Amino acid sequence: MSTTDHSSFDVSDQQLHKRSDLHLLRKLWHISTGSLGLYAFFKFPESQQLLAIITLVIAALGLGLDLFRKKNKRFNRIFIKAAGPLMRRSEKEGVSGLPFYALGVSIALFLFRPEIATLAVMFLVFSDPLSSFFGILFGKDKILPNKSLQGAIAGFFTCYIITLFYIINNAVLDTNILVFSIVAGVIGSLSELVSALNIDDNLTIPVLSGLGLTLLNTVVKVFP
Repeated sequence: MSTTDHSSFDVSDQQLHKRSDLHLLRKLWHISTGSLGLYAFFKFPESQQLLAIITLVIAALGLGLDLFRKKNKRFNRIFIKAAGPLMRRSEKEGVSGLPFYALGVSIALFLFRPEIATLAVMFLVFSDPLSSFFGILFGKDKILPNKSLQGAIAGFFTCYIITLFYIINNAVLDTNILVFSIVAGVIGSLSELVSALNIDDNLTIPVLSGLGLTLLNTVVKVFP
């Protein structure tokens, strides 16, 4: 194929989104795909280990795809042409968010009891894009690289509300639920802030949230 034909597949950096862009389509994709996974989990709660294996396979396939397109420039141009609206500039020649997203979900499903795993994945599905949304729009006070106080507060309230409503519908109601939900909000928000250390938040949020919620449940017992 001629150079001219190759260039017809080219997507410039200017056509891809930066991390600091609002990038609503990516956020909607993040929420919608995660919601489908949560629906499957709610529909078949006894299949937690199977779903963990499926998401681990997806992570491996996603990583394999990224490695292949890194080696095959022509395929990479075609891939970016098709998936460009969902991609960031940093993913043009590197690993996309998909392997980390699927791996984070898989680890949470493998390691944690169903209630904790569900909350950890819900934090990833909803808190991550919402904290980013509010951080980009209103994040005036930076507390870490690429992290703002406003985004962290949005993450806290998202995780707090998710936890509160989940407990109301899935646990024995007592005076612990408010304390548990508030601390869970802090845990979820902090797990997202850790990604400022150059660790993908698709991995930090479900794994660190799951660990934190597990420890919290030993102190403030909500899930017997």
